This record gives sequence, C-alpha cells and structure tokens, in this order.
Amino acid sequence: MDIKEIQSLIKFVAKSGASEVKLETDDIKITIRTGAAGAEPTYVQQIPMAPAPVAPAPPPSPTPGTAVETEAKPAGSAADDSKYITIKSPIIGTFYRKPSPDKPPFVEVGDTISKGDVLCVIEAMKLFNDIESEVSGKVVKVLAEDSSPVEFDQPLFLIDPS
Repeated sequence: MDIKEIQSLIKFVAKSGASEVKLETDDIKITIRTGAAGAEPTYVQQIPMAPAPVAPAPPPSPTPGTAVETEAKPAGSAADDSKYITIKSPIIGTFYRKPSPDKPPFVEVGDTISKGDVLCVIEAMKLFNDIESEVSGKVVKVLAEDSSPVEFDQPLFLIDPS
C-alpha cells in the first residue's frame, strides 16, 4: 500500500462519517480516527496547583465609596502579618500536616517550635519530604489545607519569632 492509497482511504473515511476504521494486511496496520460528531470526547483532568482558600480572589469592581473600605482591610492585615515570618513551600507537591493519617499533626496553632523542627510533609513524585522550620517561634497560622496541592513558594505557615 503506497501513500496515495492511504490518503485516498483517509478521505473516504472522512466523507463516510465513520468515526474509526482499522485496516490490517500482512505487512501493515492502519487505524484512522476522525473527529465525527459521534466520536467520544477526550477528557483531560488537571490537578489544581493551589487550593482555592489560599488563592486571593480578585475584588469585584467597587464603587468609589467601597474602594476605600476594601483597601483598608488588606492594609491592616498586612501590617499585622508583617511581624510574622512566613514559611513557604520549597517544592511543588501535596501538603500533609501529619506523618500518617492515624498520627497527630506535626504542629498546631499556638505550638512553640525550634529551628529544625518538622512542620509538615510535602509529597512530590511519590517521595515524602520533611519541611523543617528555619526559625524558632510560635505557630500563628496554618495557611494550607491538609492533603491539598501546593505550589513552589506558596505560604504554608505564619510564625511569630518573638
């Protein structure tokens, strides 16, 4: 079978409305699939890179009166958070607060931690990586959901170093 015969076969299958044709001879196997209406769709599932609660939502287009109110709140919380140290994810993966499902979390809000203490585990490519604290202090807030995907440099914990 030469290239012209294959091209003719492709044109014939496309015009016939068939979604798939398989042809096998002694020396060649050909499968032709067309994008006909009866063809099954291909499904692609993407893993979200950041959990919804962590990603800030864009504010709705405010009126001039509400713009002052919405800007005042983030400025106030940013001022409060500025005294805290943010522990960020060093890798992309799945964030786990516990070493295993039946164990307690590594740290809770209010716990005092030392430099080198394990705060969480991030699974990347079937490897579990301990994330250790780079500072000593008190855990103020956990910023990621347990068993959720995290991105590189995504904030995970707020630590009060005082």
